[in-house]
Amino acid sequence: MAHEHKLAIFRGTLKFKSNTQKIWGVLIFLSVVTTVEVALGITKPEVLTSNTLIGMKLLNWIFIILTLVKAYYIAWDFMHLRDEKSSLRRAIVWTPIFLVSYLIFILLFEADYIYNVFKDGYIQWNF
Repeated sequence: MAHEHKLAIFRGTLKFKSNTQKIWGVLIFLSVVTTVEVALGITKPEVLTSNTLIGMKLLNWIFIILTLVKAYYIAWDFMHLRDEKSSLRRAIVWTPIFLVSYLIFILLFEADYIYNVFKDGYIQWNF
């Protein structure tokens, strides 16, 4: 027996009359988040590029957070995770979020270390 999909987003804040309207609403939300990312990437505000948090520029943190928000929302809405039990939702959503965050953290810190070795160490840039 099939059941109806929920036609609300943002925990019931916005309610739609049909699946088509909901798809357009989700498209607009994801487009706005992507537009913010692209605008920040093009303008690169000085306040976000000059300040750091845990060894990384604030702009990089914003990109990572917005990308994780989009990935979470796509999984939540298009993969219908909101209709599943909470334990399955946590297993599916939080595991990749943790692993992707950890991977990004390791890659960025290792890249910073290698940059500093070439910049300040005995090994010089030869390429």
